[in-house]
Amino acid sequence: MEKLVQPFPCIREKNNFYFLMKVLNLCLQNRLLKKLSIGLILFSYSCFSQQEINSISKTDSIEKARLVEKINVLQGKLDSINKKEAQEKEKIIKDWSVEGRTTFLFNQTSFSNWTAGGENNVAGTIGVNYDFNYKNEKWKWDNKIIASYGSTYIKSQGYRKTDDRFEYNSILALNTVEDWYFSFFSNFISQFSRGFDYSQNPKVEVSSVFSPAYLSFGPGILWRKSEDIRVNIAPATSRFIFVSKPFSGMYGVPEGKRSIFGIGLNISAFLKFKLMDDVTMENIIALYSDYLDNPQNIDINHQANFRVAINKYLSMNLTIHLISDSNASKRIQFRQLFGLGVNYTFHKI
Repeated sequence: MEKLVQPFPCIREKNNFYFLMKVLNLCLQNRLLKKLSIGLILFSYSCFSQQEINSISKTDSIEKARLVEKINVLQGKLDSINKKEAQEKEKIIKDWSVEGRTTFLFNQTSFSNWTAGGENNVAGTIGVNYDFNYKNEKWKWDNKIIASYGSTYIKSQGYRKTDDRFEYNSILALNTVEDWYFSFFSNFISQFSRGFDYSQNPKVEVSSVFSPAYLSFGPGILWRKSEDIRVNIAPATSRFIFVSKPFSGMYGVPEGKRSIFGIGLNISAFLKFKLMDDVTMENIIALYSDYLDNPQNIDINHQANFRVAINKYLSMNLTIHLISDSNASKRIQFRQLFGLGVNYTFHKI
């Protein structure tokens, strides 16, 4: 018995095959110890195998823990980057307010065997109103684009333009005291296509693309109560009037020249009010006096837009536009547009 028990610890050694077979042979010669010996040998191998498995499992657990730790570190860094990007994006969106709206006005009249008389006609006007404004603690930058084009078809007269306008207004302002700012404004006004005077026969072309075109800019002082109420005073405004060669001598541009420069006082205002539920009034006003050319003659450009909302997509629209410009015409220019509009907001922040 002592000879058999003593070798058992040695069985735990790896690859001791020869010694194991020798012990097994001795056990088989003794039938009484046969079963016990085999059981002890199997138990020893089982302990050795379990020890190896536990060692491997322990090693795998350590590697797994290290890998999980690395993944958590990388995930933390990624979450930090995403959070920072989200904060920057939120800040940008918060600083900017954007609204782009398009409106299509349509009206049509048709007659058939109408004893009172009348002519078939179809008219449509499409307009775009785009505002993009920036603000932070000190700076404000208000931008507004107004673009519209309209045409009508009368059976006996054909197509005629009813509206044609492009205008861009911009005011960059630095806050000083409460609602007052140092400012720099710019304004550009022109049109998209040719215009004719149909009162003469044959018709006479009186305007074209960028003929005329007005560019004004200058420093000033801005009173800005909100995005809907602001007045800018620019006492040193530079203004250019551009025309193409066929229109030289018109719109205040001397004969033989294509542009003229003026400097004067410019007062511009944007006032938007809610008159009642679903009814808003928008006023765009510009006054200009040229120090170099009859300063007592004040150019006036006033556009009033009334909008009655029916639902999200339909509204009643009324535009009243008045212009007094002695360089363009000795008479006051007046335009009125009314109709049912289909509205669509294509960009809003």
